[in-house]
Amino acid sequence: MSKLQLVTYPAPVLRRQASVVKNVDGELIKTADDMFEVMYENSGIGLAGPQVGLSNQIFVIHVRQDELPSYVLINPRVTRREGEVETEEGCLSLPDIFGDVKRSEYVQVRYVDRNGEEKTLEAEGLLARAIQHEIDHLNGVLFIDRLGETRRQLLDQQLRALAESAKGETNEHAR
Repeated sequence: MSKLQLVTYPAPVLRRQASVVKNVDGELIKTADDMFEVMYENSGIGLAGPQVGLSNQIFVIHVRQDELPSYVLINPRVTRREGEVETEEGCLSLPDIFGDVKRSEYVQVRYVDRNGEEKTLEAEGLLARAIQHEIDHLNGVLFIDRLGETRRQLLDQQLRALAESAKGETNEHAR
């Protein structure tokens, strides 16, 4: 069982720029495996370090379609983008909140894999969207930041409720 737990809005770690990973070692790979476990337990397709309280540039992804493999991406950076498509997104750290977000249809990403090797991944469709979403997490950006002003205003009440719920949980843990 994973010692990691999903972090939800408005946890401060979700708004921080994640640190570059300097060493790919057994501990980091164990963390990645634990992140997969948390992601699968919560029916997600991607999970970034900040979403489990770790301010490190690492995320795991498995879109589970078209027989695509799972990936661990460390220190990822987009090197090419093409096209644009707007589709609904959600986020494990923002339960029950959804909105249409514009993203590149295709991305090329350079990253370090779980073996410490630099790789390039070309992705389109859902995989490209998920990669961009997770990279946003590493930069302290949430998908709600990419929504139009009207949609954000409509979500304001839900976001306040999430924040109040988190405050209640924090107070309960303090007892």
